[in-house]
Amino acid sequence: MTDPQIAPEPGHPAFDRRMLEALVCPLTQATLEYRAEQQELISKGAGLAFPIRNGIPVMLVDEARKLD
Repeated sequence: MTDPQIAPEPGHPAFDRRMLEALVCPLTQATLEYRAEQQELISKGAGLAFPIRNGIPVMLVDEARKLD
């Protein structure tokens, strides 16, 4: 059995992969892509990147970064 936690980037706590399977974009209800380097969850449909802070995804549209 593999460890469900994704190895953290230096200075970042681990992000649990099982959480990613349960989370969806609050606008589109679509699945999200995890980007470890930026510590973000990407919603391609909404064009937003939701931050992960201290291992916890912040799924607020007001906190999301707009993708270029």
